[in-house]
Amino acid sequence: MDKIFDEIRKLADVPSYSKHDRFVQGIINAIDEKFIGQDEVLPSVNRLIKELGFSRETIMKGYKDLISRGIVESKNRLGYFVGNGNTGQTLNVALLMYNLDTFEEQFYRNFRHELGETVQLTTYFHHGNIEIFETILLQIRGKYEMYVVAPIPHPKTKELLEIIPRNKFLMFDRFEPLEGEFNHITQEFGHSSYDVFSKLAPRIKQFDEFIFYHSKNSLDPKEIVQSFKKFLKDFDVKGKILEEYVPGSIQKGKVYFTLDNFALWQIMRDCKTQMLEPGKDLGVLSHNDEPAKEIIGITTFSADFSSMGQRAGQAVLSKEKLQLTVPMLLFDRNTL
Repeated sequence: MDKIFDEIRKLADVPSYSKHDRFVQGIINAIDEKFIGQDEVLPSVNRLIKELGFSRETIMKGYKDLISRGIVESKNRLGYFVGNGNTGQTLNVALLMYNLDTFEEQFYRNFRHELGETVQLTTYFHHGNIEIFETILLQIRGKYEMYVVAPIPHPKTKELLEIIPRNKFLMFDRFEPLEGEFNHITQEFGHSSYDVFSKLAPRIKQFDEFIFYHSKNSLDPKEIVQSFKKFLKDFDVKGKILEEYVPGSIQKGKVYFTLDNFALWQIMRDCKTQMLEPGKDLGVLSHNDEPAKEIIGITTFSADFSSMGQRAGQAVLSKEKLQLTVPMLLFDRNTL
C-alpha cells in the first residue's frame, strides 16, 4: 500500500496537476510499475484521506473516473480493486526534440507514422536550452505513458532525466550517459566522423586547406571537433576551425565543412556568384543529410533519421528493449 501512496505523492511536484489528477495518475503509475496487480484491493477511501489529506469528494471522484475507464472495479461492501490492469487503452506519448530542422522532421514523420492513428503524440521543443528543457520535463512529468527525449549535453541533464521511470523512457538522437540500463537509439559522433574524414582523405588532400566552421557556443557535437583535429594531425592535412562563415569569403582550393545549414546555403550561393564549381574548384562537405542536399548533390555524412524514427516508434509500441547506436553513413556526391 505504501508504494501506492508514494506514487501519488510524487506528482505533487507537477504544477499543472490538481489533486484529482495526482490521485488518478498516481494509481495508474502504481499499476504500471507492478506495485499492485489485477484483482488486488486498492486503499479504502478513509485510508486515502488519512494518508494523503485529500477530501472524500476528491477521492470518490477519482475512483469514479478510474472505474469509467475500466482500470478500477467497485465491489459492493468489499471496496475497490484493480480491473484488467490495462491502463494504456489510449497510449499517450511525449516527444521532446531540439527543433524541427529538415533532418529532424524525417525522424518525426517516420516516428508518427509508425505509432499509427490510435496513439496520442504530443511534441515539445527545447531548442538546446537547458532551462526550457527543465521546465518542459517538470510540466509533463507523470502525464504520459512514454517519454521519447533528445537530451542536451549539459551537467543538469542526467539529474532531470532521472525523474522519468526507466520503463517509460527512450533516449534518441544524442547519447547522454545515465546510471544503469535504459533504452536508447542514438548517434555516435567521434569515431564515425573520423572514419568519414579518413575515407575522404585522398580527395581532401587534393585541395590546399580543410576549413571547419564551428562556433564554441553552437550545439554542434564536440566529438566532431575532436575528430577533425585528430584527422588533421594523423593525415598531415592543413586545416583550421573558424567561428563562422563570412559571406563572400570562399576561395578556390579550399574544402569547406559546416554543420550549419544557413552557412552551407550561403557557401553554395557564393559558389554560383563567383562561378566556382564545387568538387572541382573547391570542396564542400555537410553533416545531416536531407532531400535538398541530395537533389543538389552535396556530399554529406549522416545518421539515417528516417530509420531512427521508425525503430523508435516500433520500440514504443512493443515496449521492447532497444539499445542501438545507429551507423553514420557517407553520401558521396558531387561537391567533394
